[in-house]
Amino acid sequence: MKVLVTGAAGFIGANLVQMLLKTQPEVEIVGIDNMNTYYDPAIKEYRLGLIDKEKSKHSNCFWKFVKGDISDDQMIANLFDDFCPEIVVNLAAQAGVRYSITNPKAYLESNLVGFFNILEACRHSYDNGKEGVKHLVYASSSSVYGCNAKVPYSTDDKVDNPVSFYAATKKSNELMAHSYSKLYNIPSTGLRFFTVYGPAGRPDMAYFDFTNKLLVGGKIKIFNYGNCRRDFTYIDDVVKGLIRVMFCAPKRKIGNDGLSVPPYKVYNIGNSRPVNLLDFVDTLQQMLVKVGVLPINYDFEAHKELVAMQPGDVTETYADIVPLERDFDFKPSTPLHVGLYAFAHWYKEFYMK
Repeated sequence: MKVLVTGAAGFIGANLVQMLLKTQPEVEIVGIDNMNTYYDPAIKEYRLGLIDKEKSKHSNCFWKFVKGDISDDQMIANLFDDFCPEIVVNLAAQAGVRYSITNPKAYLESNLVGFFNILEACRHSYDNGKEGVKHLVYASSSSVYGCNAKVPYSTDDKVDNPVSFYAATKKSNELMAHSYSKLYNIPSTGLRFFTVYGPAGRPDMAYFDFTNKLLVGGKIKIFNYGNCRRDFTYIDDVVKGLIRVMFCAPKRKIGNDGLSVPPYKVYNIGNSRPVNLLDFVDTLQQMLVKVGVLPINYDFEAHKELVAMQPGDVTETYADIVPLERDFDFKPSTPLHVGLYAFAHWYKEFYMK
């Protein structure tokens, strides 16, 4: 199976590539990433190193990394022509709700123009009678639910009121994919990820940022005075679910009107057990002490600050994963303390050798 992974040096992308090398004999993977400086590129280089290390154990597998940007349409077209991927997993995107408030243009280039280029390349993969792309899987986000008052969040819910430009771009991705699935019969599946965390994650995420600040004696800000809940989902669970989805594309069908029914799906991937932020912080500090990142007598109360809600944020995220369980017999299961322990252990090894 030939798989193209965009955002391959990113948190989810790099873990996906490693898992594919481990579990899929003779898989061929090309990864692309622009290696931008939104956060420390050293972590991206570290992830690529882990992929190379895993590849060295599997001589029958193929792995190639391309440094490039999906907003470069010609580069993407050439890559599809040369590699002819059967499965495309688009994880490349400008991430972060808060950053989208001050730097929206970055999201336009990567999340909209870049995704359009991927869709166009998938469309033209069928030119001249070629079999082309069998399945396009792409990253959406729980952010599309905005201030939805109904919980748990269902993919049947109306999501037309984004509270950040980042969320707007992710909802736009779903609409763009639907139109291309309808017009060009491209099997596509969008995955709404819920607060993915774990070792070598994104430094802009709360658990990572809190750890950085606590280590230097800074204060951590807990928004909405701690009255928020998040559906934290461990990286290994996300990747396992993603792989199950990858190899099960929506079926192509013809409707009563003689036209194709869009082979299109959207699923939530979340732990489906929301955690209060104060409880989350308490578990994080326990794990940081347990592995020795912070001393046992650390005064956590002196380093917490309860503050008001911030723009673009929501009070709760909570995934309805019944369709995921039904269609793929899969449910994320990693407890929060297990995932945060793995992160704390990695943090100590990476930053405190």
